[in-house]
Amino acid sequence: MARGNMNDLMAFLAVARERSFTRAAAQLGVSQPALSQTVRDLEARLGLRLLSRTTRSVAPTEAGERLLRSIGPHFDGIEANLAALTELRDKPAGSVRITAPEHAAETVLWPALEKLLPDYPDINVEVVTEGSLTNIVTERFDAGVRFGEHIEKDMVAVRIGPDVRMAVIGTPAYFAARLRPRQPEDLTAHRCINLRRPTRGGFYPWEFEKSGREVNVRVEGQLVFTSLALIRRAALAGLGLAYLPEDQVEADVAEGRLVRVLDAWCEPFPGYHLYYPSQRQHSRAFAVLVEALRHRSSVS
Repeated sequence: MARGNMNDLMAFLAVARERSFTRAAAQLGVSQPALSQTVRDLEARLGLRLLSRTTRSVAPTEAGERLLRSIGPHFDGIEANLAALTELRDKPAGSVRITAPEHAAETVLWPALEKLLPDYPDINVEVVTEGSLTNIVTERFDAGVRFGEHIEKDMVAVRIGPDVRMAVIGTPAYFAARLRPRQPEDLTAHRCINLRRPTRGGFYPWEFEKSGREVNVRVEGQLVFTSLALIRRAALAGLGLAYLPEDQVEADVAEGRLVRVLDAWCEPFPGYHLYYPSQRQHSRAFAVLVEALRHRSSVS
């Protein structure tokens, strides 16, 4: 294919993925009028309308979606292979995009990046913190982070963190006026602070297990957040019980600001894993990052 046709396809691909001529032009380093003309020329040669344009949005037509699905993976493969050539350099180089929950980014990703990146100045890392279960293939992430029990079977999973335990906590003043829950079901009589699922819209259930018995409780209260940090602050203000990773509240419990209940019902579960498609070719920069993140048990 002529070089001009390749450039036209790259221009279409950028607009179709960004859903914006303005963002695509900035990404490609060209002017918006020039990019619009390039896409119109491609449509004219094909005799097909590839993009539906309005004053507010741009979206692929049926033909455009078919072309996007057809050429997108090939161009992605070219980019991956070019990135892999950095292995020939003295030090790995390239960009890595990861999507992760905020808690994982703070407790697992950042400590590793803080140690790694000073030694690898040519590795660029973008961490997008999201609570939703992002499709890393369609959203063009190199990898994602989830708890081990939530990894799809067609993904490579690398353990990057220890087992996790949750904690149910409240202030001493809160419990001074109420009976402490002895069973998970007792939580329905308490004010609890909920965490909302970003994509599905519902609340995360409070999950418990003891001696093989599993109990999920749907709690209610005055407050709902999408941030663990805000849930902790609300609990410290005495506005209800919270259900948080124990590492988030260990200091508060140790210093008496918070009281832990239902401890025997909070059994550990598989911690964070980095996951990525098995068939995708990754750069040496990605391999270095994976190795830096890999969890190594403290037990020898």
